[in-house]
Amino acid sequence: MRAAAWPERDARGRYSRRRGASRRAGDMAETVADTRRLITKPQNLNDAYGPPSNFLEIDVTNPQTVGVGRGRFTTYEVRVKTNLPIFKLKESCVRRRYSDFEWLRSELERESKVVVPPLPGKAFLRQLPFRGDDGIFDDSFIEERKQGLEQFINKVAGHPLAQNERCLHMFLQDEIIDKSYTPSKIRHA
Repeated sequence: MRAAAWPERDARGRYSRRRGASRRAGDMAETVADTRRLITKPQNLNDAYGPPSNFLEIDVTNPQTVGVGRGRFTTYEVRVKTNLPIFKLKESCVRRRYSDFEWLRSELERESKVVVPPLPGKAFLRQLPFRGDDGIFDDSFIEERKQGLEQFINKVAGHPLAQNERCLHMFLQDEIIDKSYTPSKIRHA
């Protein structure tokens, strides 16, 4: 059995096969994709510079360290702006600590089919006593962690399957996370 030859065009632009073609030229022309450009309407200034049709902006800002001694921790402001219909609030602002991000990650790993990106590290060495700096409360470390948390939450929230998870909605929009919630999917509004 011979391998099929690649189609070639003859002088009239019709397709034919080399060496004893078994298909008719018309049959082959039907299987070739149409490569003509689609005709699009010209874009106006509103289309080019207006608000995007769907957007989700999440910023992790304003770190604040609270407490004293072993009860000391840092919280971050998580601001959300969106016009996606799946979110009940179009703008929200909540405060979260690193352990809340860990909770979200573990819930998504347990309940969803999403590959969850890693969080910035725990920095165990920075928690050792008698260091020459503030350890995990050092400004440069807090800034680095803030950027890592923002990258994490934007990757997670940008995933269409993760957007259906109740834990993500609670994390982004509820003032207090109900960690005894019943995992479920969010339905479009």
